[in-house]
Parts: sequence; C-alpha cells; structure tokens
Amino acid sequence: MAAATAQVTEQLGKMTLVSEESMKQKNAAAPANAQMSDMELNGFMQLYERFVRSKGEKKAQLDWAKIQSPDDNMLKPYAELPSPSPEEEAALLNKLVVCKLNGGLGTSMGCKGPKSIIDVRSNATFLDLIVQQIETLNKENSGVDVPLVLMNSFNTADDTDKIIRKYKDAQVNVLTFNQSRYPRILTETLEPLPWTHSDYDAEDWYPPGHGDVYAALMNSGIVDKMLAEGKEYIFVSNVDNLGAVVDTKILKMMADCNSEYCMELTDKTRADIKGGTLINYEGKSSLLEVAQVPKEYVGEFKSIKKFKVFNTNNIWMSLSAIKRIMEKGMELDIIENGKEARGQKVIQLETAIGAGISYFSNACGANVPRSRFLPVKTTSDLLLIQSNLYTLNKGTLVMNPERMFSSTPAITLGPEFKKVAGYNARFGSIPDVIELDHLTVSGNVSFGKKVSLRGTVIIVCQEGSSIMIPDGAILENKVVTGSLAIMDH
Repeated sequence: MAAATAQVTEQLGKMTLVSEESMKQKNAAAPANAQMSDMELNGFMQLYERFVRSKGEKKAQLDWAKIQSPDDNMLKPYAELPSPSPEEEAALLNKLVVCKLNGGLGTSMGCKGPKSIIDVRSNATFLDLIVQQIETLNKENSGVDVPLVLMNSFNTADDTDKIIRKYKDAQVNVLTFNQSRYPRILTETLEPLPWTHSDYDAEDWYPPGHGDVYAALMNSGIVDKMLAEGKEYIFVSNVDNLGAVVDTKILKMMADCNSEYCMELTDKTRADIKGGTLINYEGKSSLLEVAQVPKEYVGEFKSIKKFKVFNTNNIWMSLSAIKRIMEKGMELDIIENGKEARGQKVIQLETAIGAGISYFSNACGANVPRSRFLPVKTTSDLLLIQSNLYTLNKGTLVMNPERMFSSTPAITLGPEFKKVAGYNARFGSIPDVIELDHLTVSGNVSFGKKVSLRGTVIIVCQEGSSIMIPDGAILENKVVTGSLAIMDH
C-alpha cells in the first residue's frame, strides 16, 4: 500500500501542478485578452484542483446492485399530469424565467456566428421562434411577463447582443449573461494553454459545458434579480431544441409536489443508447451517464429494455434552491474532454447541468413525449424541421395531423449535405416526408421540386457519378444506386 501511495505521489510530482498563487501571477502577467476575471479564475482553480486530486485517487464506482429504475413518483408519466386552470396558469407563468443555452456556434453546419441565428423555418431563426413563443405567452395571458434569458459563451456574446436589438419592440424582456471562459490544459504538462505563448488566440479557451449555468447564473446576478422580481422557477434548455417550449403542466406538477428540480426524459430508441438516464440510487434521484458505467455493464446500460428513457436536457429548477445550493457549494462530476489545439493534445474540464439533480430536494423526472425533443444538430435534423412533417403555430412546431405515426422518420444525409449552403443547393424544395420511415442519402445526390419520399428510401451514388431526383418524383420503398436521373413518377 505504501509503495502504491509513493508511486502516485511520484506521478503527481512529475506533473506541472499549477498552484492558485502561480495561476494568479500568470493571469496578471498575461496579455489583457488572455486574462480571466477573478470569478472565472476561482471557478477554474476549483475544477482544476479537483481534477488533479482525482489523478491520485482511485475513482469510486457506482454499486451496480444499488441502481434501481425510478418509480412513477420519481419519473412522472407526462400523460397523467393535470393541466392548470387558466387562473393557475397565469399565476405560474408569472413566476417563470426561460433560459436558453446559447453558447454554441454554427460552424459544424458551415455557418458563421451563433448557431441560434441559423434560418430553420419560414425565414425564421431559432431565436426568432423562441421569442415568438414567449411573446405569445405574455400576450395571451393577462398581466404575465415571462423574461427570456440567454446564456452566451465568449464565442457568441458580441454577435448575440447585436442581434437581440431586433426584439426591442417585442413583448419579451430579453436578458443575457456569459458563462465562464476557461483555458485549455496541455495534456503533457497540465499548463494552461494561453500562458505558454504570447500570441493569444480564441482557440486557447473553451466554455466549460452547460453545468456552468449554476455558477454563471449566480455570478451574473440573474438569480438575485429574478427572485427580487417575484420569479420562482427557471426553465433551462438548449437553444437548438425546438421542442423545448414552456409547458405549464410540468410547472404545476413542480408546484404541487414542492419539487425543486425536474428533468425531462423521453423514451429511448436505438439511436439514443448513449444518452444519460434517471436512476434511483440509494433513495435519491440521480443521473447515470455512460461514462460512469462499469465496462461489464455498458451493454446493459445501452439496452432499451432496462433503461427506457434518456435525458433531453430540458431542466426545470427552483431559483431559491439554486441560490441556497450555490452559496453552500456544488461539485459536479468532471467530464475530461480530450481535444487538439495548436497542434498539441489538450484537456477541457467540463460539467453537465443534469449532474446537479442530486443537490435538489424532491428532484424528479417527467417522461415527456418525443415532440419535446427536437434538437437540430445536423442538416439531417434540419430537413425534418423544415419539412411538412410539422406546421408552425406562433413559433411552436406542431406535428402534422396527416402523419399516421407519432415517431419521426430516421434521416441520414451524407457529408455532401453537411454544410447548410451545400444542403440548400441540393434541394429544389423540401420533399414531402409525411409517409417516410427512413431515408439514407450518400454521394452526389440532388432533389428537384415537389419530391415525395415514402417508406424506406436509400439513395447511394457512386464516387464520380451523380443522381438527380427530378421534379415530382415519388420514391416509395426504393433503393437507388449508381449514376442516373429517375424519371418515373
């Protein structure tokens, strides 16, 4: 045992451990654009020191035998939640704040600036639709004033502040705050990347995950401001999840049950096998992520038989509970994210909002319909959102009643469609997908106007060739390969 301890001590000694004092000195000596605020520095040091300590400790594993599926009290079936009366609804809405996680860029889809300003439907952006949704709540409920709060990152803050000026006449109070900016860490030496060179670049920094929302909300003063205005609840969700609309049934359930935290989960499909799930662990609600699962149980975790739901990242919380917990201190599980920057291997220390569930009293989950989880991560998702599968009503997407199934089609578009510009160029108009079950497209494929896709459609174009689906074509349960233009209707 002593030998093992000495070995760990020696390993830690080889690391370039950055003390708090040396961090402060380096921060003070760094160029102005490579400095952190005191709050950022303190937050980073807490995360960094926990990370370093964990290197010398044996990681505690969950006792798999103690993991239980949540019962109906811990995971509430959405269909059984009662709706509030009109009077209750207005009172609940007046206690609500809506927060959207707006730190991501649209670079993965070939767009510049915040992802939230990508046109997604009828020349409206994510932000346009969200503002429409909340403005509708404020207009249709007398005396109601639901504010919209955007958590930006250093990547999106400046652009977002310019963009939201267009909403100055909307009946929505739009507020913004920034999440932290932390330095990437060199894997080999554990030195913060910005201070190893003089030519600072934005690539040296990263926003430390959506778990930072707790500290960022507190540090920004938003929590105290909203509590002073009589707000009691905050609904947090990803800005690119167009299904994450305000739902007063969930809000009423929280008020009735005196719950401080509610996580929305939806039924898992084979495409969602890696999503975190709600468990009962030693009598408390906890989030189980695949990274926490012992290797021998990973297959069981991914199975849709035992763990039937996954986290949508739609989170409802008590503002006063956030204040109480953050004043005492919150330590979320660290996600060690390996990356490359400046040609070197680096580490990003991140946290997730769902990991905070165990800190809240009477925390629970709600098993919600899939319609509340409509993220747009790729152009494959964008095709669904833009299609006739949905209609748009006051900023909210509504499933077309002509669709015979509640499930959405599985769509996989090849790399030629990855960027929005290329995607737009390959569709004369968005196809009719009301009767589509599955679509796979690979290679140099283009679609004409008013194309209908039904059942399972697979289109694979050989390298160096092209396939053009002409105007008005109807493809039903077809596999198309080679190089051709389809002429039958």
